[in-house]
Amino acid sequence: MVDFKVVINDTKNGKSHQIEVTGHHANSLIGKKIGDEVDGIFVSLPGYKLQITGGTDKDGFSMRNDLPGVGRRRLLLSKGQGFNPIEKGMRKKKSVKGNTVNQDVVQVNMKVIKYSSKPINQLITIQKKDEGESKEEMPEGKEKKEEQ
Repeated sequence: MVDFKVVINDTKNGKSHQIEVTGHHANSLIGKKIGDEVDGIFVSLPGYKLQITGGTDKDGFSMRNDLPGVGRRRLLLSKGQGFNPIEKGMRKKKSVKGNTVNQDVVQVNMKVIKYSSKPINQLITIQKKDEGESKEEMPEGKEKKEEQ
């Protein structure tokens, strides 16, 4: 099963929100490319439209929108994602990830395109409360293991 950390940038407020996406919602993100629009229901934000802007894989290599596919390649970069030159005209060979989301991607970055009537903060706090209830049950299980 695939798990993603989705970072959603709220362009109105200038805030970012991190949401864990697992299960069939995470599987629906596989195969999407940078620039694709995604329905917010996949990241527990019904009524929102989101656009994929980038991400990183399990080893921390960033995704580039101009590199097709899912693989990792070494490219000679002069600017853009994955490289910030110190001097003018500086180039460097760097490893970067392709523009398609697959199971090796850990973090997916998105921005909000279309807003819903409910604010993002309200929807995220509801989700965190649901996770908090399930996490409260886990420490009891851990205590039982420690006693044995």
